[in-house]
Amino acid sequence: MKQLIDVETWNRREHFAFFSAFEEPFFGLVAEVDTTRAYGRAKAQGVSFFQLYLHCALTAVNAVEALRYRIEEGKVYCYDQIHVSATLTRPDTTFAFSFVPYAASLSEFGVGLAAEMEAVRQSTGLRLSPTTARPDVIHFSAIPWVSFTSLTHARAFAHPDSIPKISVGKARRQGEALLLPVAINVHHGLADGYHVGLFLEAFQRELNAA
Repeated sequence: MKQLIDVETWNRREHFAFFSAFEEPFFGLVAEVDTTRAYGRAKAQGVSFFQLYLHCALTAVNAVEALRYRIEEGKVYCYDQIHVSATLTRPDTTFAFSFVPYAASLSEFGVGLAAEMEAVRQSTGLRLSPTTARPDVIHFSAIPWVSFTSLTHARAFAHPDSIPKISVGKARRQGEALLLPVAINVHHGLADGYHVGLFLEAFQRELNAA
């Protein structure tokens, strides 16, 4: 379900108009989150670290209203719930797009994720489809080979896009802590640094509670 935002009375009306006129309306930043506790709990529960932090990230996205806004045919909508289109890799190192529905339960979410991982392994190409291209998702990718400090995305500026993009890199040890780099790019007409900060706070909270 989604709700239409009345842009005329919206407190972001000028922000939305201003940044929507840009060739590149997205901005992004990279920060680190502490996954020490989450990594230990993933091992203890016998689930993949990827499954756990992806679920935590998606839960955090759903907690921040600004990250549930989407622009469709020039209008702004707020979705009640956001899912994830993650890039998943194959044994031959190629990747494909996926669609994994959000579930409050980590185990239920894991069932959907496992099904998509298997579907990717059994396929070729990008798996472009109306399902993987749904607007009520975040675009998520993991780059577990590099502990990056910055990141850019390939973008077709002529194609209208308002979907947040979240990427994580290789976790690194700092003393007893296991720190995970997180890049988040959002449409500036819909969200500001404040909202990115809310997401990172919620993500850390979910990781600590996982």
